Amino acid sequence: MVAKKRTRGERAGLTRDRVIDAALDLVDREGRTALTMRRLGTELGVEAMTLYHHVPNKEALLDALVERIFAEALPLADEDAHWRTLLRTYATSLREALLRHPGVLPLVTGRPAVTPATLDAVERCLKALTSAGFALGTAVDALNALSLFVVGHTAAEAAAPPADAAGSPSWLGGLDAGRYPLVVEAAGTGAGTDDARRFHFAVEALLTGFAEAGAAHSA
Repeated sequence: MVAKKRTRGERAGLTRDRVIDAALDLVDREGRTALTMRRLGTELGVEAMTLYHHVPNKEALLDALVERIFAEALPLADEDAHWRTLLRTYATSLREALLRHPGVLPLVTGRPAVTPATLDAVERCLKALTSAGFALGTAVDALNALSLFVVGHTAAEAAAPPADAAGSPSWLGGLDAGRYPLVVEAAGTGAGTDDARRFHFAVEALLTGFAEAGAAHSA
C-alpha cells in the first residue's frame, strides 16, 4: 500500500488545531491587530504560505477563532436538562470563555456566528426551548437576547476602568452624601460592584422573563 504523501504543513508538524491555538494565544497576548498570517507563521516557525494548508485565508482563521470560543462555551448540561439549566450553563460558559480570551471579543461582536460550533450551540438551545413549548420565533428572540447580553456584559468587564477613574467606587466616594446618599453608600459598601454577581442576577432575571413570555406566546 502506498503511503499518502504529506503536505508541507504536515511535514512542518502543524495541524489545524495547532494553528488556531497559536493564533488564539497571539490574540490573547497582543490583541487582534497583531494577528497576521506572516506574524502567525513566525510564531509557529514556518513560512506564512505553509499556514494556507490548514486555513484558506485570514477570514477563515478569524472565523475559526470565533468557533473555538463557542466550542468552549457549548452547553455542558445533560442532553435532557431543563431549558433554564441549559441556557444558564450556556451563558455562564460563554462568559468564562470570553474572559479567558478577551482579545476575541471584537470578533464575536463583529462577525456572524455561522460556524459549525456556534450553530451546534444554537440548534441545541432552540431545541430545548421549542420542546418546552416556546414558539420558534420566541425561542430565537430569547437566545439572541441572552447571547447579546453575555457578550455586552463581558465586553464591559474586559474594559473595566482603572480604580480611580470616573464612575469607579473610589471616585464615587468623593460625591456629596447629602445629595447622593444612596450612590455614596453603594460606593462605600461596594454594593453592585461584583461583576459575577451582577451577571448571574441578570441571567436569572432574563430566564424568568423568558419563561413568562414563552408561556404567554404559547397560550
